[in-house]
Amino acid sequence: MSPSPPRRAAGRLAVTPSLAPRDLGRPRAPAMAWQARIITLFPEAFPGVLGLSLTGRALKEGRWGLDTIDLRPFGLGKHRNVDDTPAGGGAGMVLRADVLERAIDAAQRGVPDDRAQWPLVYLSPRGRPFTQDMARDWSRAKGVTMLCGRFEGVDQRVLDQYAVDEVSLGDFVMTGGELAAQAMIDATVRLLPDVLGNAASTEEESFSAGLLEHPQYTRPAEWNGLSIPSVLLSGNHAEIARWRHEQSEAITRARRPDLMVKRKPS
Repeated sequence: MSPSPPRRAAGRLAVTPSLAPRDLGRPRAPAMAWQARIITLFPEAFPGVLGLSLTGRALKEGRWGLDTIDLRPFGLGKHRNVDDTPAGGGAGMVLRADVLERAIDAAQRGVPDDRAQWPLVYLSPRGRPFTQDMARDWSRAKGVTMLCGRFEGVDQRVLDQYAVDEVSLGDFVMTGGELAAQAMIDATVRLLPDVLGNAASTEEESFSAGLLEHPQYTRPAEWNGLSIPSVLLSGNHAEIARWRHEQSEAITRARRPDLMVKRKPS
């Protein structure tokens, strides 16, 4: 009588590779909730700071959703290579067009064709600057897909083929787009309904009216010999509003005169 085959451990599950977005154990957001899809070589970087405070609570409550698409499984060969040397020579490596094509197609599955309803963004220092207006536009869409670059960037043909919108966090270079993506998502998610809990809090902050925010104070009324401006304790809401507007204009004129040039007279 031949011996019976060894039994597998109870509860053991088979594990197979998947190109589907990773949820990293997060609760799934309702289909109608605003969604962020991130193509990255480092999915473990998310949610990062997005999992904390109000954005984190809103994520757990399903008010918005976050999916990471790991770029590595789309790589080629035994080692899942995703990059190659720059055409024409030069330092560094460039993410391959054929690898990115497969990742972008997977990330864009089921999203609206209208880019106003679902932007496709590449985080790039040469992109147009990210602004509060852009965050507001994104918050009114159904979601956004972000491509986080690494190394020397991505093959230009991908950006052209997919009409990718290049967006920059600022005039500096980072090692990858993950931190920039988190910053832009944070700025967008906080504008979604019921995330902050008080809609008025987003109306008076910096850039919402084309100006930097006025100074803020709280108790104690006097600290180290410094007092809260008396107008803020007067109870006269018209005077308080006027003071805050004057302070916003003065700070903006001193720190960001470029915003004053762009701003229409109130």
